[in-house]
Amino acid sequence: MKVLLKKDHESLGAAGDVKEVKDGFARNYLIPQGIVTPATTSNLKSYEEVKRQKSRKTERETKDAKVIASRLEASPLTIVVKTAEEGKIYGSVTPQMIYDMLVAKGYQVIDRKKITIPDHIKSVGEYEVEVKLYTNVVAKLKVIVEGEKTEETAETVAEATESTEATAETTEETKSE
Repeated sequence: MKVLLKKDHESLGAAGDVKEVKDGFARNYLIPQGIVTPATTSNLKSYEEVKRQKSRKTERETKDAKVIASRLEASPLTIVVKTAEEGKIYGSVTPQMIYDMLVAKGYQVIDRKKITIPDHIKSVGEYEVEVKLYTNVVAKLKVIVEGEKTEETAETVAEATESTEATAETTEETKSE
């Protein structure tokens, strides 16, 4: 009996192949398991149409993914985080943080699990992150990590130091009196 494989099978071949198998094997095992269908002309034509539609869909999705990849590579992503002295950041930049920034920019089609960071991002600087958009379509996203503006914090620290010194002077004056 000639059969058309609907799925890949380790001993018969790949999906779409037409094979000759024994009648009993086809009727009792392969057809009930959904692995094959009889190789009639109508089944062969319908399989070819399904195959053509899948290839069109794959081409369209690949084209869309390439457009998104070019847009991602064209504009760097800036993440502002709290930093300690010497450019060290508290914690690290995670794929979730990058995903949140991308969603805020309008990239809802990106899957958070497809964002890969080659090394841990634990300091201020520029990094390259890979975003897998589709099969064989990977965008190289430039991520710029910046520290929060510390001018305000430096001013508050200076004010706190001045007020502490002023308090210390008043307490010394009250002790001496």
